[in-house]
Amino acid sequence: MKTAHFIQIFCLLALASPFAYASDPSPLQDFCVAINDPKDAVFVNGKFCKDPKLAKAQDFYYSGLNIPRNTSNPVGSTVTPVNVAQIPGLNTLGISLVRIDYAPNGGLNPPHTHPRATEILVVVEGTLYVGFVTSNTDNRLITKVLYPGDVFVFPIGLIHFQFNVGKTNAVAFAALSSQNPGVITVANAVFGSNPPINPDVLVKAFQLDKNVHTFHACISIMMKQLQLFVAAFAILACNPLLASASDPSPLQDFYVAINDTKNGVFVNGKFCKDPKLANAEDFFYSRLNIPRNTSNPIGSTVTPINVAQISRLNTFSIFLVRIDYAPYGGLNPPHMHPRATEILVVLEGTLYVDFVTSNTDNCFITKVLNPGDVFVFPVGLIHFQFNIGNTKAVAFAGLNSQNPGVITIANVIFGSNPPINPDVLTKAF
Repeated sequence: MKTAHFIQIFCLLALASPFAYASDPSPLQDFCVAINDPKDAVFVNGKFCKDPKLAKAQDFYYSGLNIPRNTSNPVGSTVTPVNVAQIPGLNTLGISLVRIDYAPNGGLNPPHTHPRATEILVVVEGTLYVGFVTSNTDNRLITKVLYPGDVFVFPIGLIHFQFNVGKTNAVAFAALSSQNPGVITVANAVFGSNPPINPDVLVKAFQLDKNVHTFHACISIMMKQLQLFVAAFAILACNPLLASASDPSPLQDFYVAINDTKNGVFVNGKFCKDPKLANAEDFFYSRLNIPRNTSNPIGSTVTPINVAQISRLNTFSIFLVRIDYAPYGGLNPPHMHPRATEILVVLEGTLYVDFVTSNTDNCFITKVLNPGDVFVFPVGLIHFQFNIGNTKAVAFAGLNSQNPGVITIANVIFGSNPPINPDVLTKAF
């Protein structure tokens, strides 16, 4: 019984659908596809949901993420979100994706926070100077220069930015651990609120009241020009009092995993270092741009970026993978993630993808994906990707767990140790 015989098991699953079930995530259903029509719909997580029996591949799909965006704007960057507004099937699944384009020589994704999500970013093109600031009272700036294939984590709720220090365009993809992570751009919130914040409040907040009249005048100008992020960031650098973050769970900025149990605190299965000792390397991984070897029986290789590779991911419910597929026939075989929804974007090649809903419908939802296409695989459901092109294929995927788990169906059924009793398999199928 060879574990690579996924075709055999997949055919058996098709003939005997009672086996294809999923565990009960929260909410207690496979998915809740958002719709605008409230008639005969259920209101869940801020959206009305269609009957799951009416769900189709288009509900989990988005196209065009391979197209360069226009960055001719004051900040020199454009963020293209793929969240529940673009993919209604993301509703209740706790994950989203963005593409970020940066203009040469200074394209900036300005200082901002995501109140409901941690972000894990991978650079595809260009050179980015990135950083985030820890919360009060330390307000430490942690920075790193990233190149293609480098990965960096921005903890939930902390002010962070990316700045293109190269002479060419830069492109990055990022996964965020919420279907609607929220964005608070510091300059816009402080100097562009509606109605405006009272200048007296800003004067005192920034503790720059030695020349009150001048500062009042500057604030009045900045309130009229929402894109003056440079002014806001300069003031933040002068006085860190504003750079606070909300209290996520756990109630501190991060828990960096360490192997040394001495003086460490045990959290979420890992011992954690003193946050004051954290550095940029704890949030960083390199070489995700390197093609992987796919000369194996299934013709694919999955490269995970989890807490084992980036120790800072501990407690942050986000995970990234690169998947390489051999030309025609490279397969990421039928499997499930018991603890995570997956959102996948194709960078190269053409993939035939699928997932199967749980009992008793066992609906087979499929789509052919090309570069720039995005697809969602709901938590706990059996799914696969198959390269139907004549060239290699590459995809990146975000998953909303630091340890989503993988259960490859063929391995579990025919490769368990000790083996499952053949009588059990005979009756099950």
